[in-house]
Amino acid sequence: MLHKKIIIGALMACGTTLMLAGCYKDRTVLVPNTSVEEITTPVSFANDLMPIFARNCSMTGCHSSGGQVPDLTTGNAYRTIFEEDLIDVANPGSSEMMGWLTGAIQPAMPFGAASNPSNINALMLAWIKQGAQNN
Repeated sequence: MLHKKIIIGALMACGTTLMLAGCYKDRTVLVPNTSVEEITTPVSFANDLMPIFARNCSMTGCHSSGGQVPDLTTGNAYRTIFEEDLIDVANPGSSEMMGWLTGAIQPAMPFGAASNPSNINALMLAWIKQGAQNN
């Protein structure tokens, strides 16, 4: 009887070890930060968003001319954002652009950054809510 208990215990320990060894992390799920204070002042595409794009997005090999879509370089950003249908003025929070910025769509943008620079998520959301004007 004792011999059977030892064998059963050993089999359970081996099974548990195999199950635990099979567990690993291969993906990090980002939850959008909803605690950001909403911006209610006017947001300018040229003065508020373009400097962020220039500093963090439109570098060579990223969202520059001939790089990844959309082209976020000065003079092309506004047009390509709409050509790629990244903005939904009727449902700003569900815009594809917001999905990339919040990490709801992977990889989160800007790529390789620990978190978004300044308050780009809040600025982008406010700009879309304000009608996504080329201002």
